Amino acid sequence: MSNLDRAPVPSLCGGRGFVVAEPVRELLSPRLVKLGESTEVRRLLPNLGRRMIGAWAFVDHYGPDDIADEPGMQVPPHPHMGLQTVSWLHEGEVLHRDSTGSLQTIRPKQLGLMTSGRAISHSEESPKSHARFLHGAQLWVALPDEHRHTEPGFEHHPDLPTVTAPGLTATVILGNLDGSASPGTTFTPIVGADLALTRGADVRLPLEPDFEYGVLAMSGETHVDGVPVLPGSMLYLGCGRTELPLRAESDAGIMLLGGEPFAEELIMWWNFVGRTQDDIKQARQDWMSGSRFGEVKGYDGDPLPAPELPTVPLKPRGRVR
Repeated sequence: MSNLDRAPVPSLCGGRGFVVAEPVRELLSPRLVKLGESTEVRRLLPNLGRRMIGAWAFVDHYGPDDIADEPGMQVPPHPHMGLQTVSWLHEGEVLHRDSTGSLQTIRPKQLGLMTSGRAISHSEESPKSHARFLHGAQLWVALPDEHRHTEPGFEHHPDLPTVTAPGLTATVILGNLDGSASPGTTFTPIVGADLALTRGADVRLPLEPDFEYGVLAMSGETHVDGVPVLPGSMLYLGCGRTELPLRAESDAGIMLLGGEPFAEELIMWWNFVGRTQDDIKQARQDWMSGSRFGEVKGYDGDPLPAPELPTVPLKPRGRVR
């Protein structure tokens, strides 16, 4: 997934100085962003008040959109470095192509996981013949320094483990939840799970006290530790929790995102995660010159040009503004 903003603001992320080391209830509101010609997304991370949750550094929620008579998602080839992308759908399909030669249609409750490592490029589009509705989330995971230059690759996992309780089915997207582990490759202690709750469900989900967590509401209304969380919003929960009370006021879907607080300070600009201004400057130059990021074959259209770099110096700082 690309950040298509033509004037992207550098996000200065990471470092543990601003991690909330105790349980909190911080409701994050989204920023509306146009993605391509026909898709509008709600951006929850990076947020004005919170940049990361564990290694999760970017969260977009979109839909449900009626695209019966529209092209749907149309994101031209664009580059990534220093991160993983997670494609997650509740409705619809997304066709993924990348410069390693991957070609894969991703469907609801299937994990599309792309590791950019040192450099990759990809495109995302709704197939020409597609379902009426498109609804999902696109997320980025920052890679730690020792793995950010790894070889690029793509994984598709159509079958993922689940955790069940009365009124709850949790699909483990990344990491481990209550003893069930996703097959997706990870590089930091992390968890991502999709939780489907039936109306009236009242459960307590086990958590790791050393992780910080957030909950993204996808559909319905869920009370998360007593706080109503509606679709398109996210509740940041801090650290220090051993369990999370959930109560569904309707049939609902939420995503649990968490992980060990990310220690390194990062610069995130456009579709790149780096450590210095030179990292970002070189990546932009390599993309515009057609080197390093490879070629996405089979996409009907031109690659996405990079925006101009900001005139102010890019320096890594902390996790919150």
